[in-house]
Amino acid sequence: MNSCPRILISAAHKSSGKTTVSIGLCAALSRDSRVQPYKKGPDYIDPMWLGMASGRDCYNLDFYTMPKAEIMSTLACHSQDADISIIEGNKGLYDGLDLDGSNSNAALASLLGAPVVLVIDARGMTRGIAPLILGYQAFDPHIHIAGVILNQLGGKRHESKLRQVIEHYTDVRVIGSVYRKPELEIEERHLGLIPSNEDGYADKKIRSIGNYIAGQVDIDLIRQIAATPAPCPVECQPLSQDLSADKLRIGVVKNEAFGFYYPGDLHALEQAGADIVPVDTITEDHLPQLDGLFIGGGFPESRMQQLEDNSGMRASIRQAVQDGLPVYAECGGLMYLSRQLEWQGKTCQMVGAIPGDTVMESKPQGRGYIIIRPTEQHPWHSSDSDNAVIAGHEFHYSRLVNLDPDLRYAYSMERGTGIDGKHDGIVINNMLACYSHLRDTDNYHWARNFIAHIRRTRKNHGDNT
Repeated sequence: MNSCPRILISAAHKSSGKTTVSIGLCAALSRDSRVQPYKKGPDYIDPMWLGMASGRDCYNLDFYTMPKAEIMSTLACHSQDADISIIEGNKGLYDGLDLDGSNSNAALASLLGAPVVLVIDARGMTRGIAPLILGYQAFDPHIHIAGVILNQLGGKRHESKLRQVIEHYTDVRVIGSVYRKPELEIEERHLGLIPSNEDGYADKKIRSIGNYIAGQVDIDLIRQIAATPAPCPVECQPLSQDLSADKLRIGVVKNEAFGFYYPGDLHALEQAGADIVPVDTITEDHLPQLDGLFIGGGFPESRMQQLEDNSGMRASIRQAVQDGLPVYAECGGLMYLSRQLEWQGKTCQMVGAIPGDTVMESKPQGRGYIIIRPTEQHPWHSSDSDNAVIAGHEFHYSRLVNLDPDLRYAYSMERGTGIDGKHDGIVINNMLACYSHLRDTDNYHWARNFIAHIRRTRKNHGDNT
């Protein structure tokens, strides 16, 4: 069985700096090791940074959308050729949706048999850090807190005081002490960190963070801690793959405006028979020959003028939707397919495939986990093989206005906001555009269904362009 050295980086509470520390650890360790990163929960942006820092795709581990067996298998499969796996938690160690903590970081550490390193924002703390650490140890004695990384320290004197307190009152090792250095912080926007695909200085910033963390954290001790667990809890179960020679050309829009894709979803599309064709809606003036199109989430508002300026691509996509090309769009993709996008007093024309307009607001219009129920209007949901309800997530500051009242919707909202609090998933011809973000997991294989829909469409109507 694969030994799969692993460690979970968590925190006492949200915004403790664990993402910066995790990025730094991935960058520092990957200089002479194969580092496999993971991120707990639904997230696109942190995994993009972790993936860039390690040079390997980062995979999400999420109790809400994945069965426990799939979480364990995901770790086993993607870590089998890695020297160390870094799992970044979300929020605090014991935070979660359920009272019993069944979907917390601690629950994930327990499921995967991963030792925990706690990142503590120690600003303003001295002796009070001891009861904090002792409380986290005592709350669940089954969780192995292997050490702490002290973050946001004011200097050597502050570090010395904290180390003396921790050594005197606890048995927890101090693995590192990270001083405040604002220039290493990654700029944030309404959804969190600026995505690495949008930050022109991402490579340089990752190197800087890696150098800094390597100088202030005991990297060898991190390796030792990660090597202590038993082998991976399960063997890797390879996924089945469509070996058909008839591959489908599936366009995936990727540029500074659109980059929210789960690597597992793209792999699932390929396993179902897709050849991924990158499409740039900023630099290319028309769609290439395609059998289907996937427009993921992102920040189209940050590039709205460039998207408007590319009138050729907008017209090409609008015509493709009218001609019946199978199109799937999530969140930012939905915004792009609307008539226009309004943000900060400026309005730019978008594709116009959806009879409605997008308005960016100052506060979230929908956020968190969702449950959606497919309707009879859904173009590719398989009622015979899929669950009656689907778990996903949403996080959007935009809303759609001036919508055609006769629109058809693919989903009714059991939990969440969607488009109007009741519906999500606008259906026009073979296009489905929604605020909901789905993941292709054992709970719902959307990629397989989408590819099957495209094959049916090709059979009934011939090739699409």
